[in-house]
Amino acid sequence: MDKSTPTETELKIPVADLESVRARVAALDGHLVHAAQREVNILFDTTRGDLTGAGRVLRLRRIGHRHILTMKGPARYEGKIKHREELETEVGDVGILAAILGHLGAHPVLRYEKDRETWQIDPVTITLDHTPMGNFVELEGPGDHLDAVAGDIGIDASAAVVGSYVSLWQEYRTRHPELQLSKDMVFAT
Repeated sequence: MDKSTPTETELKIPVADLESVRARVAALDGHLVHAAQREVNILFDTTRGDLTGAGRVLRLRRIGHRHILTMKGPARYEGKIKHREELETEVGDVGILAAILGHLGAHPVLRYEKDRETWQIDPVTITLDHTPMGNFVELEGPGDHLDAVAGDIGIDASAAVVGSYVSLWQEYRTRHPELQLSKDMVFAT
């Protein structure tokens, strides 16, 4: 990965209550970028799991009427701060994209949903995520700002978890077999 490749640097912190975090962000003059909206994510991989095996993610995200294709490289951690290459582009015709991916041997393997609200306290983006397994705050921006912003908004950066929503969902399913949860992380209808 060269210096010009876009990367994400983030902390993911489980929280009991998004409302108190939202109130603190607003009190710090945080700027609401996007009100809460449902995100539907579909992960693609080969039948052999080549992308997952290499630590890569190929994701198609739907937000309202927009579709965004994202490729993420393998994650590396410094403590609980995750760094990884991230390339994304908006997609015009999802049907054509699905056909292209199919011809390349990639097919849908997993779906996950979350309701996401996005705020900005420069230089950090703060997302408030409600998922089927609970609430999380993601802080994304320069690594040397993340702990301080977490403290400013009243959450403990040391409570950050390592992993993606997909890996966290799989761990959650393992801890709660009595719930008989689907491999897809989706809200009950």
